[in-house]
Amino acid sequence: MDKRDILERAAAERVKFLRLQFTDILGVIKNVEVPDRQFADALDGRIMFDGSSIEGFVRIEESDMYLSPDLDTFQIFPSTDPGGARVGRLICDISNPDGSPFVGCPRTTLKRVIAMAEARGFTMAAAPETEFFLFLRRDGRPTTDTHDAASYFDLAPVDLGEDVRREIVLSLEQMGIQVEAAHHEVAPGQHEIDFHTNDVLATADNIGTCRFIVKNVALRNNLHATFMPKPIFGVNGSGMHTHQALFRDGANAFFDPDEEWQISRTGLHYIGGLLRHAKGYCAITNPLVNSYKRLVPGFEAPTAIAWSERNRSPLVRVPAARHHRTRIELRMPDPACNPYLALAVMLRAGLSGIDEAIDPGPPVNKNISRMSHRERRHLRIDDLPANLSEALDEFEKSDLIRETLGEHIVEHFLAAKREEWDEYIRHVSPWEMNRYLGVY
Repeated sequence: MDKRDILERAAAERVKFLRLQFTDILGVIKNVEVPDRQFADALDGRIMFDGSSIEGFVRIEESDMYLSPDLDTFQIFPSTDPGGARVGRLICDISNPDGSPFVGCPRTTLKRVIAMAEARGFTMAAAPETEFFLFLRRDGRPTTDTHDAASYFDLAPVDLGEDVRREIVLSLEQMGIQVEAAHHEVAPGQHEIDFHTNDVLATADNIGTCRFIVKNVALRNNLHATFMPKPIFGVNGSGMHTHQALFRDGANAFFDPDEEWQISRTGLHYIGGLLRHAKGYCAITNPLVNSYKRLVPGFEAPTAIAWSERNRSPLVRVPAARHHRTRIELRMPDPACNPYLALAVMLRAGLSGIDEAIDPGPPVNKNISRMSHRERRHLRIDDLPANLSEALDEFEKSDLIRETLGEHIVEHFLAAKREEWDEYIRHVSPWEMNRYLGVY
């Protein structure tokens, strides 16, 4: 689309407001909203905002920043306000006052890694499985009480979220997002929406849009949607398994009918890169204190750095589909991550594996959680970081991650997350009170 197309469509469909959307380094969606008389300036990238107020952007003396919209991301939200006015959306990159790209912009960071892949002749396609919980609201506040007792793939009347999921899917499709499937997940109140495979930048954009739509549809139904990885003790947490593939000249670069498992050397080396650098990028794909309460044995979340064809206990799985559908599923990310940074580090780790011809070793087709310590050592199976602090230590010392994200993002991300960890370890939890108060 070009500027004229957008202005004509906005006028024809009575779009009164335009949201200029971007994300901070923690993946939180931000926006500047302008009325219709400002649309032309917005499309030309002339809307300025205070960058010093955004997490991880700039200091107060460097505060002026500009929103550079990607015109291909223009969409109109399905709902209207009571007066009938409609709201449009453009996803933006962040620019400095001189027009140069801002080094702390997560979307620009992903674009830079995409360019690295293209220089090697590859384009990346991705498809996430986004999980979330729907909880009841009481007195206007969210609870952790679910409104159903359903489990994996159940349907109405046990699955009381079916109608809400349909409303979410319809809204997503009206926003131009193709949904592959939607279903109830394992835990009561837990749901999953699977995206159709798309190019990696559009996938990152779509993850942010999905979060926004899910939360707003839930609110309209007097429910609270959360992408928190582990909101309830003792049940499965919410992940964001990410399917990914590289293509070269339109052909799937991960498929080779003459190789063992029909996985090309390129595909195996990509897996090798994902495994070797998993500890380093874990803080990006799993960025919360709460993320590591999902990454524990017994709840289908991976803890072991290994790969398999069918087994779901390792970090990486290669689903059975082959030919143009050959893909690699990374099972560690959770839906609280910044999608731009998460996809950037995944792709960069995989490219590193290809560049260095990293051998991932043979697939591990046994349930790793049931292996003895000796058996795991024999197979050289390492573990993911056990908590956010360990993940940040690995993140900080990874040269590849520092090169991928740049000093600005690395240092601001570390500062924000170290503060989060320090606050967490100083907090006295209800578990500690129940465990120790009456005993000691």
